[in-house]
Amino acid sequence: MNRPSSFTIAAAALAVDRLLKWWVGGHLVLYESRPLIGQTIRLTRVHNIGGALGIFPGSGALFLAVSIVVSAVIVFLLLRHKTQGVIMGTGLALLLGGAVGNLIDRLAYGYVLDFLEIRGLFVNNFADVCVSVGTALVFIHVLFGGEKDRTTQEADRL
Repeated sequence: MNRPSSFTIAAAALAVDRLLKWWVGGHLVLYESRPLIGQTIRLTRVHNIGGALGIFPGSGALFLAVSIVVSAVIVFLLLRHKTQGVIMGTGLALLLGGAVGNLIDRLAYGYVLDFLEIRGLFVNNFADVCVSVGTALVFIHVLFGGEKDRTTQEADRL
């Protein structure tokens, strides 16, 4: 996957995240809930001052720093390598889009706007979904030795 494709995916993920958060911010008040798919998946507005799934509440500064570092490392990796395999490139792009989406919230508001509730489990947002899927794709790439032909004993470096 080439650089423009990776940055296009990251920009699209960020745009969808910002659009959804804009809509939720204008249509739901704090802790308001609306069914999306029955009562199992709902739109519920919460302000997350901690990490993923609300862990470590009050550690916003730590997660702000982590988001900045992770975003910078991913941009470096995408710029350093002219091409990546599709799985790695897509994974890094989704990680970047999600990290920047939540970084913008932390910088602008001091919290992350979460709204996708899986009833009884957690409330997250589209950026969190991008981070989760991106992480899974990177792990798949690493676990299965990249996208090179394994019979030649070559594996991708990234």
